[in-house]
Order: sequence, then C-alpha cells, then structure tokens
Amino acid sequence: MTDKIERILSEIEKFDAANKEAVENFRIRLLSKKGEISQLFDDFKNVSAEHKKEFGQRLNILRDKAQQKINELKGKFELADDSSEDEIDLSLPGEQLNVGSRHPISIIRNEIMDIFSRIGFVPADGPEIEDDWHNFSALNFPENHPARDMQDTFFIDTEFALRTHTSSVQIRMMENNKPPMRILAPGRVYRNEAVSARSHCFFHQVEGFYIDTQVSFADLKQTLLYFAQEMFGTETKIRLRPSYFPFTEPSAEMDITCLICGGKGCTVCKQSGWVEILGCGIIDPAVLENCKIDSNKYKGFAFGMGIERIAMLKYQVKDLRLFSENDVRFLNQFRSLT
Repeated sequence: MTDKIERILSEIEKFDAANKEAVENFRIRLLSKKGEISQLFDDFKNVSAEHKKEFGQRLNILRDKAQQKINELKGKFELADDSSEDEIDLSLPGEQLNVGSRHPISIIRNEIMDIFSRIGFVPADGPEIEDDWHNFSALNFPENHPARDMQDTFFIDTEFALRTHTSSVQIRMMENNKPPMRILAPGRVYRNEAVSARSHCFFHQVEGFYIDTQVSFADLKQTLLYFAQEMFGTETKIRLRPSYFPFTEPSAEMDITCLICGGKGCTVCKQSGWVEILGCGIIDPAVLENCKIDSNKYKGFAFGMGIERIAMLKYQVKDLRLFSENDVRFLNQFRSLT
C-alpha cells in the first residue's frame, strides 16, 4: 500500500492537462467511487491496528493533494474561458443606444420659465388639492359663479377640490409674502370637461403675476409682447381684446399672429389671422385686500396660459390627447429638441 500511495503522489505532482476533459478523466481515475484513491480507502480496513494512524494520515494527504491539483487545473481552464468571452472585437460596429427625450410639455414649460426668469420672475408651487378659499373665494369668485358648478370642477367634498387653475398659487404667495413680488407658477390643473381633440379633464397651466407700487396695464402689455416674441419669433405681433375674469379688472385675452399663415388668414386661425394664447389683466383690488395687501399702495397684473395650447401652436399638434397618451411614436419626434 505504501508503494501505491507514493506512485499516485508522484503522478499527481507530474500531472498536467491540455483541456478540461483530461482533468475530468484524471478526477474519475483517482477520486470516483471506483477510483484508485477510493480503493485505497476500502483497503484501509485490512491495515493492522498499529499502522492505521500512519496510513490514515497519508491517505488523507493523498486525497487532499489530488483534489487540490484538480481544482487548480479546473480554475485555469475556467479563467481562460472567461477571458476569451470578455475579449472585445474592435472591428465590430458599435451598438446603437436608444436615447430618451423630454416630453413636449416639459420642453415648453422650461422654455416659458426661462423666458420669464430673464426679466426677474421666480418660480413658485402650490398643492393640487385646494380649499374653497384659495381656489375660488380669495380670487373674487361669487358663491353662485358658474365655475363652482360640478360641470367645471372636480369636488372632493364640500370644502376641497382639485384646483381648476394655478391662480391659487398667487393667493398663497400674496398671503405669505410682502410686495414687490414677481412670480411664475407652473402646474397641473383639472376641469370636469369631456376629453376631445381640443379639451381634456386635466392640463398644464402657467400663472404669472407682478405686484409693486407702480404697475400699469402698459407694463403688462410690454411683458406679454416680450414673451410672445421670445417664444414665437421677433416678427410676432399681439393684440389684447377686452374680456372678463373675476380676479382681474380690467381683463383681456391676448392673441398672437397666426404661426401658420403669418396673419394672412387660414383654417387654423379661422381666417382671422389671430390665435388666442392667454388671459390677463390688472389684479382686482378686492383680491389684494383678501390677501391683506393695501390696494391703495400696491397694484399688480396677472396672466395665465395653457402649456398644451402653446405646445400645439408651436409644434402644430392638432390633437390635445397626444400629450397624455405616451405614444412613443409621437414622443420620439421631440428627441432632437431636448
């Protein structure tokens, strides 16, 4: 048995393999149930008692050396396989990466924010679930005003509703800050309206207002002219038409020259040459007083516009629903604009 142990030890030390199959064959020959080392363990029962300790130690060393040798050779071949898989063929063409894009609403909102930030307007935000005071009463809406009707507003209960405009942010800013203020508040608003190509139950709005000691309608007009020409081009003209809003007096709606026909008249502008984009006006003194601002000392103007409407005009999108359907074919068209 001693000679056999020495012979196998010598084989283990000298053994080298050309591939994984040779290593496996070597393992089977030595360590399988019928392998040579396994046979030695079977013969161990025939060893005399005084030699059992010596031969037992030598058999354990033999088995460990065999296993160690096999593990080393297996590791070498596995490492070689991994390195070959990791090799990069630099001659292959590169993989095309799908780059995402910003949503057109985000693009327009950021552009509006950037334009007004150049003339001192700072961003503000407010909750989308509003109480009656901030959404209606403080903005000079009488209790019987049609905007309070269930047809227009998503009421949560008798006190709270989903905000119908970002003008509620105007009230919160005036309540918690002192003039002068120059604020721009973008956000999502909700109206209980039928979903169609021209309207939706939710959309995005930007509310802006400026309050100081000497503010006039001329300041409002010049501010909006600056915005229109920065957003739509220096050739853009504006016009202001008298209108009515509970929280401004006087009030107006602003049109710009049609981007499609340049003011000559087409089907988009209904042959008028003008397209409405926002509402505006001088803040009603009652609104200032509701927020504890002295209307004898301070004046202000406010304006609000729908971001989707601006995006539809600028990108000539004809269906409002495209902005909320997440159709990748539509969104991919704005990839170069991000």
